[in-house]
This record gives sequence, structure tokens and C-alpha cells, in this order.
Amino acid sequence: MGAPVVDVHTHVVPRGWPDLAAACGGSGWPWLRIDSERAAMIMVGETEFRPVGAECWDAPTRLADMDTDGVDVQVVSPTPVFFSYDRPADQAVKVARVFNDLTLSVTAAGGGRLVPFCQVPLQDPDAACAELDRCLAAGHVGVEIGNHVGDRDLDDAGIVQFLTHCAQVGAPVFVHPWDMPGGPRLDRWMARWLTGMPAETHLSVLALILGGVFDRVPDTLRICFAHGGGSFPFWLGRADNAWHRRGDLVRGASTAPPSAYVDRFLVDSVVFDPAALRLLVDTMGEDRVLLGSDYPYPLGERPVGQVVRKADFLTPDQREKLLSRNALRFLGR
Repeated sequence: MGAPVVDVHTHVVPRGWPDLAAACGGSGWPWLRIDSERAAMIMVGETEFRPVGAECWDAPTRLADMDTDGVDVQVVSPTPVFFSYDRPADQAVKVARVFNDLTLSVTAAGGGRLVPFCQVPLQDPDAACAELDRCLAAGHVGVEIGNHVGDRDLDDAGIVQFLTHCAQVGAPVFVHPWDMPGGPRLDRWMARWLTGMPAETHLSVLALILGGVFDRVPDTLRICFAHGGGSFPFWLGRADNAWHRRGDLVRGASTAPPSAYVDRFLVDSVVFDPAALRLLVDTMGEDRVLLGSDYPYPLGERPVGQVVRKADFLTPDQREKLLSRNALRFLGR
């Protein structure tokens, strides 16, 4: 039997949760409109946010899809709409507990094939560290965070405190873009997802580098960015050029050019095209790209891993790294 195929980028939505206004305080919380036994709609107020199906909450459905696609293990992370970073910290703590506990109830039925990642109230670093510790003790393996908290990016002192704690306790961190800017130019064609998500991820990788985070946080931090690292890998040369030629404005707190830090983080493989995957592997290195799919959402890859499996430029050893070994190292296995 070969090495297990591991998908590090999937999401969960429990089929039901308590009334969040009653459980957490405040108002305007997401809620789930149940349309049938296998279909529902995430609602924000009276606005339809996203249709979801049984694959979001039903372990047997997920496992059947995994078997169809040749995936042995899924990392199961929150759906970012529930992060609640814009709310008072006490409310965000309560909602994190609700969804983290419900996630464990979904993954427990996976026979060890569904690996839970938690969410934390990232706007309050002490509370975020406490919730991570609670979740690790309860069975979560790592944490998914959004790429920013309001106008605070990943080099914010409080977020750096949390990332340092993750490094100390050995919790892998998966960074997912969220809360993208809107406006008339972006509120059509899913442009916030097609252009905003890559840009958000790119900016947050730069924040870790130019904000000096990688110079301060222990190199034991295992951190992976969704969606192939956004547009960062394609524009690494531009960032290096700017660092050297306009260092007065660009260098920030970093002690080396951006290319010197690519060995400090990982990216998933959700780029959909062999040429893009080749650029990703050439830029990041064969040890720093992990299989991801964004399952079960419609902008994800199905069958999972098809681009990696069909990429004729990968050697068998490189393909096994992308499909399995790199993710196992990220998970500490």
C-alpha cells in the first residue's frame, strides 16, 4: 500500500447549530435554512450566502467522494463566514466553541480519515490561544485562520503572538482568505473570489515577510496558504526587485529579500492548470506544495488531485510528495 493521499483544504458546515443570537449574544448571525434532507442554504440575515449539500455535514457522503477521487485523508476546516472576527471577542469565543465542537461531531464519524482543524477568536490573541489549546485537547489537530482581522494583517502584534503560540505547541496553521473588498467593480462575475482572494493571500504572505514575522517567529511554525499562495508565487520576482531597488519603502522589517523566505511556508495545489502548478513547484519547491481541493465548494477541484496526477513534468517521487508526504509533514505525522 502506498503513502496516503491527503487533501489539506476542505471545509465543513454542520447541518444545524443553535440560535447564535441566543447562544452568543448580538444579532445578524449566519443561520442555516434547511431546504431538504440533503440541501440547505447558509443565510446571513435574509440574504442567501451559499447553497450547501450533505457533503458539507455528512461523513459517509464525504468518504464516498474521497473514495471516488482516491483521497485517503481530508483536513476538515471551518467555512470562513463563521470566523466572526468583526464581533466582540466574547461573542467570537462562544461561536468558535459552537462550531469547533460541532466539527468534531462530523469528523468523529470519519474513521480517522477526517482530520479536524478549529477556528479561534483571532481578534483577541489570549482568547485565541486558549481556544486553540482547548481544541487540541479535545481532538483537533490544527487551526484555520483568516488572512486578516479588519485592517490588521498577519504581522499585527496580536496575531504574531498567536502564531508564536502555534509554533510552541506544534499546531499547523492553514490560512484562508476571507472578507474580500467589494464594490461595483468587484460585485460581478464572482470577481471578489477570482481576483480578491488571490490578492488577499498575496498581501498576507508579504505581511509575514516584510513585516518581519518570519524573522521573529520560530521556524517550527508550520503554516500553509490556500489557493496556491494566491498571486504571490507569480510575482515573487517583482517583490524581490522592489525590495532591492526601493528598499527605502519596501523592506519593512525584513532582513532579506522575499525569495529568501519561501522555505518558511507552504501552499496548497489549488491552481487548476498544469502550467500554473509547474510555476508553483518551480517557485516554492517540491517540498512546499500540498494537495488541496477546496472541497466541497463549486470553485474547488474535482476530481481532487487531477492536476497533480496528470502533471507530466513531475517525477513519481515529486508527485508522491505533493499528494502525501508534504501534507503528512505539515500535520506532524
